[in-house]
Formats: sequence, structure tokens, C-alpha cells
Amino acid sequence: MQRKAEVERNTLETRIRVAVDLDGRGDSRLETGLPFLEHMLDQVARHGMIDIDIVAKGDLHIDGHHTTEDIGIALGQAMAGAVGDKRGIRRYGHAYVPLDEALSRVVIDFSGRPGLEFDVQFPRARIGEFDTELFYEFFQGFVNHAGVTLHADNLKGRNAHHIAETLFKAFGRALRMALEPDPRMSGILPSTKGAL
Repeated sequence: MQRKAEVERNTLETRIRVAVDLDGRGDSRLETGLPFLEHMLDQVARHGMIDIDIVAKGDLHIDGHHTTEDIGIALGQAMAGAVGDKRGIRRYGHAYVPLDEALSRVVIDFSGRPGLEFDVQFPRARIGEFDTELFYEFFQGFVNHAGVTLHADNLKGRNAHHIAETLFKAFGRALRMALEPDPRMSGILPSTKGAL
């Protein structure tokens, strides 16, 4: 079974196409107009072993808010489509990732219930031209449309770039663990409720 999906999201603020392959090689093709966000999404692809293809055109003449949030929404929709009914996956994933002085933890549950706990403080408002407040908007959009519960915590860090990178690498690693087929659960839904 191929675990792939493609989503198009077009609004008055953004036009976005996202394609994912959950069993990919970690390749990414990213055209968003937001170079630092692309750097972070590349980390998700590589560490999640998910092929991610995103083309986004947004109202960047205003700021990066709508584009970042809508990329999160569309990626969440594509992820939900690709994972299907969730039979045979591990469902839960977690990762701790260090980078020099920074350390972040991400825990995810493909529960079907959106929920975000985001405890990440950045020591500065911008990384290059990217507004660090928008990371929350990206994850909120993703969580709401992927139907996952996600806890993201930065445990240590002084450098904003390092903090962001550990966060997105941990996100990729947690996704990889949660979405990995579990041979002992082949064809079985990982829930006592019988539905996710």
C-alpha cells in the first residue's frame, strides 16, 4: 500500500500544493519564499524519511504569517490523507534532539484528536528574516489538520537557530517513529476503541 497524498489549498492569501510520501527517502523540494522555514522543513523530510514537496505562493509582501500557517495546514491535510486509517502504524512517536547547547523534545500521537502543547521560547524575535512567533502557527495548523496530539518542548538553548533546528529535527524523528509500520500490529488499529 502506497502511503502518499497530495493536497492543494487555495485562498485569497495563499496558493499551496503539498505532496508527501511517508515511505520516501527523506527528499524535499521546497518553494515557499521563506528560506528559513524551508531549511526547517528539509530537516523534517530528512529526519522523518518522508518525501515532502511544497510549492507555496503567499502574501509575503504583508508578512510570512498566512503562508507559514497555511503550509502547516496543507502539510497536516496531506499527512492525514497519506496515513489513511492508521492500521499497522506505531501511532506514538517521540524524540530528543541536541544541537550544541540546545535540546528539544517532541512527542506525537496520531490520535485523531488535535491538540498542541508548545513550550518553546526563542531568545530573539527573528532568525534572519523569519519571525519566530510563526513556528507556533505552523504547528497549530499542522496539528489541527493532521488530527494529532503534539507536545513540543525546548529544554535547553541559547541560540535561536539551534533551538529551531532541534525542534524540527525532533519533529521529523517523532513522525518517523509514529508512522513506522509495526510488524506486530499488521492490519490492526492501534487503539482499544476500535477507531482513531
